[in-house]
Amino acid sequence: MKKSDLIEDCSGVILAGGENRRMPVLKGFIEVGGKKIIERNLKILRRLFPRVTIVTNQPERYVHLGAPMLGDVYDVRGPMTGVLTALMNSPEEWVFVSACDMPFINPGLIRLMAGERYNPSCLSIIGEEMKKDIALSPKPDVYDIVVPVNNHRAEPLFAFYSKRVLESLERFILAGQKGIKYFLLNQNNRVKYISSDQIKDTDPGARSFINLNTPEDIELYLGPGDKLKFKRSVNELKRTSS
Repeated sequence: MKKSDLIEDCSGVILAGGENRRMPVLKGFIEVGGKKIIERNLKILRRLFPRVTIVTNQPERYVHLGAPMLGDVYDVRGPMTGVLTALMNSPEEWVFVSACDMPFINPGLIRLMAGERYNPSCLSIIGEEMKKDIALSPKPDVYDIVVPVNNHRAEPLFAFYSKRVLESLERFILAGQKGIKYFLLNQNNRVKYISSDQIKDTDPGARSFINLNTPEDIELYLGPGDKLKFKRSVNELKRTSS
């Protein structure tokens, strides 16, 4: 992997702070194609970003993965707190976040989204020497968030966030707001939405946005071998906890 292949101004982040209420086993450890989801995603993100971090309040479960870990900066449950934590601790201007239960994230789509962070018309009128500084500029030609839209719904847990949203995101959380999609609406003039038409050429089935939240999702999205492994892991958990 050449350094030039990395998205240098961004950290990769996996959010592993969900409460896992509807799944009998830890979602990030579900095996897909012989590998746990979180291991698959770490491998993909490490090929894209100079730094990849796991945000979790259960570090003992993930320490063996060898990735830096962060605990939520506020005791407020929800993905917005995870995004805020990642932004506060990232040395880069941007973070790309994904959830730990997304088994089919597409690196090509992530690269496409990375390229959409800046208004092309803005880049066409500035010199090369300024492009490296544009991420620090508050100009309206620079977006604060890049988020894909699938089936007319934004996918905020597969998205790029700039540090420019730090203050407004923190205020939103401290005001008791929990819906990250409402935060996107609050930031509407600085959000770049990636349309379904843009997505389909890179990720035709929009599989990047599949989440394994329930056992029903296992039946719907995984192959026979992975379904069998899942059932075995559930039975083993029941046996050891009885």
